[in-house]
Amino acid sequence: MYYITKRIEVAYAHQLSLDYTSKCRNLHGHNGVITLYCCAESLNDQGMVMDFTHIKQMVQEKLDHKCLNDVFDFNPTAENLARWLCDQVPQCYKVTFQESEGNVAAYVKPGFEHVCF
Repeated sequence: MYYITKRIEVAYAHQLSLDYTSKCRNLHGHNGVITLYCCAESLNDQGMVMDFTHIKQMVQEKLDHKCLNDVFDFNPTAENLARWLCDQVPQCYKVTFQESEGNVAAYVKPGFEHVCF
């Protein structure tokens, strides 16, 4: 099995739909750090799991310098964004989404819970 990780920084804004009082209900911004974990049993014709540049383009085109409430029809929490990214990037099995220093959400596809990389 082959494994790669790609770390990407994005600047974005969002406001969360919450059923309790929170400053996060107001529009605010973050400089997020996203790490995508991908794997493949065999390499593609170019000798890669996936091109790092293609992963970066997919993520930045959708998230970087955007108001995520205008992009998605779901509540753009770090948890929801981690899952969405994992579902969008081919070969991806895990995503960590650091919204701010000390606040990190992760999503792991079912069946990959025990992969250490």
